Amino acid sequence: MSSALVNTQKEIKNLKAFSTAAERFEGSHLLCPGCAHSIIVREVLNATNDNLVVSASTGCLEVCTAIYPHTSWDCSWIHIGFENSSTAMAGVETMNKALRNKGRISEDTPQPKFVTFGGDGSTYDIGFQWISGCFERGHDFMYVCLDNEVYANTGGQRSSSTPIGSSTTTAPAGTHSYGEKRQKKDIISIMAAHGSPYVAQVAPNKWKDMVKKIQRGFDTKGPVFINAMSACTTEWKFAPNQTIEVSDLAVDSLVFPLYEIIDGRELNITYRPKNIVPVRDYLGAQPRFKHLFKPEYEYLIEEWQKRIDERWAFLQKREEIRM
Repeated sequence: MSSALVNTQKEIKNLKAFSTAAERFEGSHLLCPGCAHSIIVREVLNATNDNLVVSASTGCLEVCTAIYPHTSWDCSWIHIGFENSSTAMAGVETMNKALRNKGRISEDTPQPKFVTFGGDGSTYDIGFQWISGCFERGHDFMYVCLDNEVYANTGGQRSSSTPIGSSTTTAPAGTHSYGEKRQKKDIISIMAAHGSPYVAQVAPNKWKDMVKKIQRGFDTKGPVFINAMSACTTEWKFAPNQTIEVSDLAVDSLVFPLYEIIDGRELNITYRPKNIVPVRDYLGAQPRFKHLFKPEYEYLIEEWQKRIDERWAFLQKREEIRM
């Protein structure tokens, strides 16, 4: 696989022009007020003028945007199950290639772009083996994980994206527990290890950084993986009007650093906060972590800060040595 680019980028000069672009994802959906999923999906779909084929795993996005007989999708869209949105798209991409080889799709018909959306439950957990297989086979599509660190659609259960100390319905905080006991899975490194030509982490509040990466993903041949931080008002328990504020805290505290990995090796940090905020501020903005501020659990906040500092130092060193 190669990171060779085929430039078909849509020119986006400013946020106003971007936000008023022709919609492919309509506002007529049932996602929670303040849900970051809709912001991310709009940014992804509006980043290109190419025809799109979209698939979605079972989850908040799917159940809230395709309530029969209505839909929010103004593009070709498919849903089959929780675990297999990646293989559904792999089948579509392969069919398109085969029909073109047989002349059943004319040469002058523009090539579509293939995009798959899944939550962290269907990405980190239930659908991982399907995604891994698609990347190993080198299918030409983009997979976008809407990472809200919990199974939000089914009641707030923990996933392997849930960070340590978070209180969920299956790992609740209480008198004998501080909530989730395990560290969040490093999905970016895992997907980069597949030899993917392009892997990146994005956040909707840094829209220029996000659009640049999405457009690079669209212009890259081969399987592309995007992990999108998607703040969840319902399960993170902040007010619906604080989505961007919480997202800012996530990237400025370096809990969600923004970077890319090219061809599984070359790491580039794409956003460096001018003023790094303490991890404590990020945790304090989300009641899912409120119990960590009790005296008996304060040590976990210190461990969080140490771990984030070490990870940031590692990313900077890896960028420096170009490995």
